[in-house]
Amino acid sequence: MPPEQTDPTIIEFDVRTDEMLLNMGPQHPSTHGVLRLVLKTDGEIVSEVTPHLGYLHRCAEKVGENVTPIQFIPYTDRMDYLAGMNMNLGYALTVEKLCGMKIPEKAQVIRVLICELNRIASHLVGMGAYGLDLGSFSPFLYAFREREHILDLFEGVCGARLTYSYITIGGVHDDLPEDFLQRVTNFLKYFKPRIPEYHAMLTNNHIFVKRTAGIGVMSKEMALSYACTGPMLRGSLNRHNGDTAWDLRKIEPYSGYENYQFDAILPPFEEAPEEAVIGDCWHRFYVRMREVIESIKIVEQAIEKYPSATGSHRIEPPRQLTPGECYFETECPRGQMGFYVVGRPNKENVPLRVRARSSSLCNLSVVGELCRGSLLADIPAIVGSTDIVMGEIDR
Repeated sequence: MPPEQTDPTIIEFDVRTDEMLLNMGPQHPSTHGVLRLVLKTDGEIVSEVTPHLGYLHRCAEKVGENVTPIQFIPYTDRMDYLAGMNMNLGYALTVEKLCGMKIPEKAQVIRVLICELNRIASHLVGMGAYGLDLGSFSPFLYAFREREHILDLFEGVCGARLTYSYITIGGVHDDLPEDFLQRVTNFLKYFKPRIPEYHAMLTNNHIFVKRTAGIGVMSKEMALSYACTGPMLRGSLNRHNGDTAWDLRKIEPYSGYENYQFDAILPPFEEAPEEAVIGDCWHRFYVRMREVIESIKIVEQAIEKYPSATGSHRIEPPRQLTPGECYFETECPRGQMGFYVVGRPNKENVPLRVRARSSSLCNLSVVGELCRGSLLADIPAIVGSTDIVMGEIDR
């Protein structure tokens, strides 16, 4: 019998894929800490991402209910361990508000100066680590080169380079050393001309743009529904649409931030590549890079304010915690970090309740939505753009 005739114009495809579960972490270089992501994939397409937490849990909140407020300060260092000064400040301000303390001007200037230096150091780590996520090693070395100068300054003021416990209840532990302001000035003179190097290596790099522009787009509505804050939220706003630059240092100023001139960064940017879309990975990255410039402005103003600032660097806190409750949020490098403290009715100096509202936890919660439908290779770019720190999440 003659062979069966077939239509040569008909091409049959027999390409079938099965869903696969992949573990990313908890020890993975692109998860920025001990975070486990379970990826459900169909070939190269990611259909679902489920974060699993708890690998770094240290019961910090429960510890805070068994020690005095000053004894709890070292535990705040270990929440966002890349911005320990900012963590110290948030908890100190909460207790001070509960007790009705009025902090001297000098202490407030020192706090602003130190916290903005820590913001710069934190964003440098975020920039360098993001370069590593996308396969570029050099930015990591450049970032840590500059960060070492800031850590030298912190070591000079408090003796520590990572967990500081410098900002405390009532002010700061010690006044600034005599040569500190000059050392900061020298650092800024050294640092500012090197910022274009980062943009040459990453921001304007063709490969970096292709890996981040138009990837992981988060709309304003999505950012608000997931309670995202900080650069995550601001990277999804549009100043031409009348969006408010939601930065607590501007909206609800504390520690005298209302006396400093700086901008809250919002897209769109003239420097943005054509492929970039507001709310994508590139915009979240660039918001942080622009915030470094604004932090430099604040540090320079604090240097000018310090010599004429009145009062001492610290006042003694009350021996007993005031009964009642207080919640306070500050603008940290990764977003709004809030502390909730409840004083005991019998005026003991150990809080009845201590809770922390983590910006990184809220920012991480949107990852599943951002990764849905993306390529497997885009997961490190999306997760890295959130700039999370697991110590703050597993508090």
